[in-house]
Amino acid sequence: MTERTVGGLRCSEVLAQLSDYLDGELAKPEVERIEEHLLGCPNCERFGDNFGSMVVSLQRQSDRSEAFDSDLVSRLLSQIDQLNPES
Repeated sequence: MTERTVGGLRCSEVLAQLSDYLDGELAKPEVERIEEHLLGCPNCERFGDNFGSMVVSLQRQSDRSEAFDSDLVSRLLSQIDQLNPES
């Protein structure tokens, strides 16, 4: 993936804050910058949509179950690591 700067943020900066963004833990100015970046960067928008869908799915699953399948969690974490090799 090519690193782009849109809305004053680089792709890596958006990805680093994506979880906090989805959880509603960022201040309004930072939310606006991330949303501007997502609107102008198709790669981050696509990743953000996929990541957001996964988070919602996991949250729904956790509401129905008291324990996660450890194999599933390991596979998901491995896939996330593959998407962001810099970490």
